[in-house]
Amino acid sequence: MQQPYPGQQPYGVPPGQNPMYYPGPPQPGQYVQGGYPAPGGIQPMPPGAVAAAPGQQVAWMARPQGIPGCPPGLEYLTMIDQLLVHQQVEMLEIFLQWESANRYVIKNSMGQQVYFAAEESDVCARQCCGPARTFTIHITDNMGQEIIRLQREFKCCAQFNCSCCLCGDCCAHEVQIEAPPGSVIGYVKQVCNCIAPKYEIQDANRGVVLSMEGPMCMCDGPCCPNDQEFKVSTPDGGNEVGKISKQWSGFLKEMYTTADNFGVSFPMDLDVKMKAVMLGAVFLIDFMFFENKQNQNN
Repeated sequence: MQQPYPGQQPYGVPPGQNPMYYPGPPQPGQYVQGGYPAPGGIQPMPPGAVAAAPGQQVAWMARPQGIPGCPPGLEYLTMIDQLLVHQQVEMLEIFLQWESANRYVIKNSMGQQVYFAAEESDVCARQCCGPARTFTIHITDNMGQEIIRLQREFKCCAQFNCSCCLCGDCCAHEVQIEAPPGSVIGYVKQVCNCIAPKYEIQDANRGVVLSMEGPMCMCDGPCCPNDQEFKVSTPDGGNEVGKISKQWSGFLKEMYTTADNFGVSFPMDLDVKMKAVMLGAVFLIDFMFFENKQNQNN
């Protein structure tokens, strides 16, 4: 039995209970918790679980050994300079136009799954507030342990993403990143800029570590099947050090769902905490610019 990290409870497991993990790959059609078949075979899918498609297996990235000073579970990020974030397609959104809680698979450049992310939010808020809603995103590893937690507060002006119209912190979009949960490692905060969307990537003490700027024209749809790039640079904007790209997902997926694909690239030697904060920026960008389609349809 895999024990949780000290002071942590695996996400989706009732307090006081420990999940059981079994070796071996999942079988077609089985639900898996952390990459392994859940106890008792096929069961209702809990938060943080992954569905194994028929004929497919979940290939997980091997976890490196612990590193002193590195938050538990972020050791994966010390070995990679790129992440791929795939939002899962929800059938309710396609057929019933019902906004579901978002779920994402996070992979490395070799296609191995590194993390799984699941949104926690109020069902009424998803239908009524759309992308402006308050949400918490739980990011778990292949053992079902919650590694990273993101939190974003409700923003009444989320439909108006013009950075030139910010009137203080009350309107600025911001996401808080914790790793492990309960320990803040950084923030991604929108800043005033009339040319293009701009953000500060801050450390736990609110110091600006990196700057991120998006494209001037945020064209998203079948008429503009190109990647949307948010470039990450030093605080003065002088040197580009990475980027976040919203990748074209294909005509049908773009037209009828809000499931998006993102790529994140950063220097291999970047502080592992800042890598996690850049990963958190993906979810803020997704909600600000690419979740509007479903809300408009509703």
